[in-house]
Amino acid sequence: MLAARLCTMKKLSSVLARTLTSGTSGSLSLPDMSEVRSRLRDIVGASTNWRDHVQAMQERKALHTLLAKRQEDLPPKRMKDSYLEVILPLGSQPEIREKYLNVHNSVRFGRILEDLDSLGVLICYTHTKQEAQPRSPLSIVTALVDKINLCKKIIYPDCDIKFTGNVSWVGRTSMEVKMHMLQLHDGDYSPVLDATFVMVARDPENKRPAFVNPLIPESPEEEEIFKQGEFNKTKRIDFSTASLLKMAPTAEERNIVHDIFLNTLDTRMVSFRSRVLPPNSMWMEDAKLKSLQICHPQERNIFNRIFGGFLMRKAFELGWATACSCGGSRPFIVSVDDIMFQRPVEVGSLLLLSAQVCYTEKNYIQVRVHSEVYDADTREHQTTNIFHFTFISGKEVPRVVPKTYGESMLYLDGKRHFTATIKEI
Repeated sequence: MLAARLCTMKKLSSVLARTLTSGTSGSLSLPDMSEVRSRLRDIVGASTNWRDHVQAMQERKALHTLLAKRQEDLPPKRMKDSYLEVILPLGSQPEIREKYLNVHNSVRFGRILEDLDSLGVLICYTHTKQEAQPRSPLSIVTALVDKINLCKKIIYPDCDIKFTGNVSWVGRTSMEVKMHMLQLHDGDYSPVLDATFVMVARDPENKRPAFVNPLIPESPEEEEIFKQGEFNKTKRIDFSTASLLKMAPTAEERNIVHDIFLNTLDTRMVSFRSRVLPPNSMWMEDAKLKSLQICHPQERNIFNRIFGGFLMRKAFELGWATACSCGGSRPFIVSVDDIMFQRPVEVGSLLLLSAQVCYTEKNYIQVRVHSEVYDADTREHQTTNIFHFTFISGKEVPRVVPKTYGESMLYLDGKRHFTATIKEI
């Protein structure tokens, strides 16, 4: 399975290299992730000091006059215009290695999520850049992590990593970004993962949508990439429409839930309430973990809200711990999908994360992480994000069994995400 995915990712990388870098001059010195974040601060005029953040955001209000009133007023861009390559020099600069190192002597995937989020935003700013404007009037934020698929279990901490990416599809106010991560081995870069993010552009105060430059494909390969972006948008709409929060389960899914119910009934008792756990199983209520984060200014983004990459890292690490406790051995991330950023997280918030193993099959563990903020003044909870992670364990894992109807819906939702992931890889 991994070999097939590796072949597919190599093909994608070669298409990108051929279609996006032709006619461009290569650079001997690629920017690193610290330069990515420095560029982002310069583009929006963000302050590096928390005490100056109010003044910096006030200054951005003056940029409203630079916004386009129609998308047609903006010049079309090509895919190669937004193409970037960035280096993460873990091998050539050992001093940065410890930040990325985990206890298993491999790279922390949560840190990679942070880097992908920063790079995706910079790629979009590169697409929308106007030469006459030193500062962008746009506030570009992550709306969705559509998919991250990995083709390697282990990311080595002592080999350089290269990220590449470009805008692959554009709507009126949104952009799809495709990114690839490769790692240096024996003088060659080999694929590790590919990622698809969706970013949205908003006004300088991050309150209303703003138009972005249209995208013009220049070759048959780019036409296919652009069509895939359209297909991804349609697929997301269809998946959302069929959500179990909106629609009843299908007839097949109802049968699955009823079979689970029948298989857990205590045959000695004539009762709907008496339940027995089958062998090699665990109740879903016993397969969850929770955590609390206080959102400090250190974790803010360029718009002085909590950095989306930080939220993804914390959610992933809790999800990993939950999968580890369920499976009884070290789990490896296979796929990340359908991370919705429903509302921003303000600095100072109390962030509550709840991770739930919602589906297991053989060695696979599907984990859902729910993120919400708690307002201590109003005592209200508001959902900010939903995360979906697919892990693989070194041995077969217990089957999770739902008890309640709500848990059954989580089980079916997890099964849907798992089935979609397996079908794709």
